[in-house]
Amino acid sequence: MSRTRAIALAALLLAAIAAAWWFASRRHGPQPLVLYGNLDLRQVELPFNASERVSRVLVQEGDHVTRGQLLAQLDTGRLQPQVAKAEADAAAQQQVVNRLQAGSRPEEIAQARANVQSARADAINARRQFERLTTLSSSSSGRAVSHQDLDSARAALDVAESRLAVNRRALDLQIAGPRKEDIAQAEAQLRADEAQLALLRRQLADADLTAPLDAVVRSRIVEPGEIASPSKSAFTLAILDPKWVRAYVSEQDLGKVREGLRASITVDAFPNRAFEGWVGFVSPTAEFTPKTVQTEELRSSLVYEIRVFVKDPGNELRLGMPATVHLGSGTGGADGGSRAAPSPSASS
Repeated sequence: MSRTRAIALAALLLAAIAAAWWFASRRHGPQPLVLYGNLDLRQVELPFNASERVSRVLVQEGDHVTRGQLLAQLDTGRLQPQVAKAEADAAAQQQVVNRLQAGSRPEEIAQARANVQSARADAINARRQFERLTTLSSSSSGRAVSHQDLDSARAALDVAESRLAVNRRALDLQIAGPRKEDIAQAEAQLRADEAQLALLRRQLADADLTAPLDAVVRSRIVEPGEIASPSKSAFTLAILDPKWVRAYVSEQDLGKVREGLRASITVDAFPNRAFEGWVGFVSPTAEFTPKTVQTEELRSSLVYEIRVFVKDPGNELRLGMPATVHLGSGTGGADGGSRAAPSPSASS
């Protein structure tokens, strides 16, 4: 009987232990999920926007740069004279447009009126001379007027009247001012000159290569004296915020992961520290486990990529660092969904 009682007591003890474990697991929730990955961040390949010789390089690898900071410059010795010429061409064409839009000056109209008066006086005098010779030719003493004199007087009258008509037309043109078509052509030429000037000024500004955002110079690829090209990067910039851990989760554990879930991240370089983070992206599609994941049971499995964004105010984490991600109730996942995660769409 004592042996049977011992077996029964052992069974009751095992049942009590199992019940205690079950109630504990129900109380504390699921066990934390542990994932492994590497630190990742965004990078910018920054080339010049022109092909010219590099004159200055102002930063080194590892330098922290801010948005708008000058990084390098191209030689502008041939571009500056082109800008100066374009400025002069635009200024000259602007004066042409101004003159056409202003129309004729009062002095020009007055001069045209004076020309008309002078031509009218000449025409009147020529007509009188012709009429006088015509009268003498028809009188009894008309033999004193030759046919040549009469023809010359008629020709002088025609010339005088034609000159009067020309001066009248010139006066009408001065009063009317320039044609609309001439003004439109001059304005179009001015716009073309201004566009060429804007292009050259843009090229001159592009000779200065500036940082597009706050970053760290990861690679300095050009040196003074080299020929820059839009197809060749001059610098590689590393963006320090945001940083994330790229990890992979199996389909069985996918239900334990959601965007906004808080996480704790540890790295070998700081074994006694944990960095705060949160799940910012869960891939909607499965993929075969990348070669970087060497776990035997996962190498041929379908997994989902996740990105766990990390708080690193001291900029201590480096690109490619192996990292361990702890997800679950122990990291405050219940209220982690309220955190806004950066969009990973621009990352590689």
